[in-house]
Amino acid sequence: MELFGDTATPARLPGLGPWRPDDGHTRPLFLLTRRRQQPPNAPAPANLVSRRDWLAHARRALRLRARSAHHPVVAVLRTADRDSLSRRLRHGELAHLHADLAAAAANELGDRALVAVSGGDCVLVLLRGSPAARAGEMLENLLAALGRRAHPVAGEPLLIHPACGWVSAADLRGVGDPHVLLECATTATELAEGHLDLVPRRWVADGTTRPRGGALRTRLRRTSVQIGLTVLLGVAAPYGALTALYLLGVDLAEPAYLTVMFALVLTAAVVWAEGLYALDPMQPPAEPTAPYPPAAAVIAAYLPNEAVTIVDTVRAFLAQQYPAPLQVVLAYNTPRRLPVEDELLAIAAADRRLTLLNVPGSTSKAQNVNAALRVLRGAFVGVFDADHHPAPDAFRRAWHWLSHGADMVQGHCVIRNGDASPVARTVAVEFESIYAVSHPGRASLHGFALFGGSNGFWRTEALHAVRLRGWMLTEDIDSSIRALLAGFRMVYDRTLVSRELAPHTLRALWHQRVRWAQGWFQVSRRHLRDGLRSPELRPRQKLGLAFLLGWREIHPWLSLQMYPVMVFLVWRAGGASHLDWLVPTFVLTSLYTLSVGPGQALLAWWTAVPELRGRPRWFLRYLLWAPLYAEWKNLVARVAQVKELLGQRAWVVTPRQTRWRGPV
Repeated sequence: MELFGDTATPARLPGLGPWRPDDGHTRPLFLLTRRRQQPPNAPAPANLVSRRDWLAHARRALRLRARSAHHPVVAVLRTADRDSLSRRLRHGELAHLHADLAAAAANELGDRALVAVSGGDCVLVLLRGSPAARAGEMLENLLAALGRRAHPVAGEPLLIHPACGWVSAADLRGVGDPHVLLECATTATELAEGHLDLVPRRWVADGTTRPRGGALRTRLRRTSVQIGLTVLLGVAAPYGALTALYLLGVDLAEPAYLTVMFALVLTAAVVWAEGLYALDPMQPPAEPTAPYPPAAAVIAAYLPNEAVTIVDTVRAFLAQQYPAPLQVVLAYNTPRRLPVEDELLAIAAADRRLTLLNVPGSTSKAQNVNAALRVLRGAFVGVFDADHHPAPDAFRRAWHWLSHGADMVQGHCVIRNGDASPVARTVAVEFESIYAVSHPGRASLHGFALFGGSNGFWRTEALHAVRLRGWMLTEDIDSSIRALLAGFRMVYDRTLVSRELAPHTLRALWHQRVRWAQGWFQVSRRHLRDGLRSPELRPRQKLGLAFLLGWREIHPWLSLQMYPVMVFLVWRAGGASHLDWLVPTFVLTSLYTLSVGPGQALLAWWTAVPELRGRPRWFLRYLLWAPLYAEWKNLVARVAQVKELLGQRAWVVTPRQTRWRGPV
């Protein structure tokens, strides 16, 4: 990791003196929690042993593994900040930190684990009697606990950045030397340190994974084939089933028709409810309950894609009207050095609020944001994409919510390049229907908001505990659900505005929306069951989660069933002219369902930001295209599910097509 600017020593920010032991906001290399009284020293856990005893037990476990139902697991745990901490802390204080980590691990993992401190800079874990999958879950729970826990060092409660790698003895058959397993686990730990997402990494031998499926699987990865597959599964197969059953004497036309109409009416009712709730959303507190603390902004960027916008973005953040110190961290990755970095260095030299953080080896926004946590100095942090320009009062407004007990507040994202193309104009109106109507209405209706990936403000402690996970295609939604299940409070503020760029072309929009839809499907598969069982959620929140993670994944397929059902009814009746199209139930439900598009467009215009509300023709055009656009988005959702089930998770960068002021 490369740091540009003075971040390796206690920073001297505008309005602040050098760091003092009683100053809880200016330590750059790790984060401070609220002070709390430390419990008296507890006796060491019985499963915390010396390194020598740990190695002896590990050898015995490896020797006797044939007699056990499950192979032993070896893990290595250490802090990613150990180098910076070793420069700041005395040897005894650092040793005390690792001893505290080991004791916490021993208590968290219980009797099935044997724990030891090794070399003063890492913790060794031996798990016995647990299957590999369960061992991975135990280690993930351990990292989550350590990420939330304050570790007392030199009288200060510190939040650290734990990383863990592990290996199962089943992956190294015939190996009886625990040092070999430790070496493999250490390699996995080094990988985990590059992500800092509180997810343990498992060591896997080279060549153990083989491509599956051959030529057929390759053909199925083509988008055109996947579109055809959704038509086959969603239209042809249901029509064939209805016809075949009818010929066998089983007529399911009426149940199928009623099911489809119920699905459409239910979805329309929820959309209308969200829209009506959006007319009276939760209002931000008028005043904060505490003085404005130091804050931070993290701008995550893949620099080659953002070079045309990044300087303007940085200047927009430095122009924030915030009454306390504001640190701006540009956390970026780039495969090569770019000329724009020289301009950024000049800005950082002139304004020490800017920290430039190059994250070598990063391949995701999540890695960049997690790396930035190591240098943050603020009590709360706003997370942004590199094309965002927040309103000048954004951080002030965010603190009003956070000081009143919120852990995250999501703001209103507005498209600022709607004039660029018809696609951008459509997205601009769509974003108003999402951020000005659906999000505030949903927050009031269901009792929780979602982090949208940008223009979201977190308590630093909360983001430190949740992190972002780069292997999720929508790491923002994943972090939102994990935060919700952990009991964090998330709210939405429609007046907390940030302006961003929309894709210019339909191709770019397709790739972006497929990634979003596939990411939502990933989150649904991973978290829906846990959410419905969670003791942290109220019934209203569980109902909202069921709609977001369950119903929204089923609806694109259910809505498609209207086509095979209607075609079957026409076939059964002997032609369209033989059907009674004026059945009151059909007419009323159709009118109610079709009213959603005009209603959403009207509500979006009514609640839009002034610069978009002054363009009513945009909303009228959107209304005319809404039925076709809605089906296009349903197609995107269906294709995304196919891609996820096939294991196709390629990330396509959304290009920026903005006029640049000079060479990059």
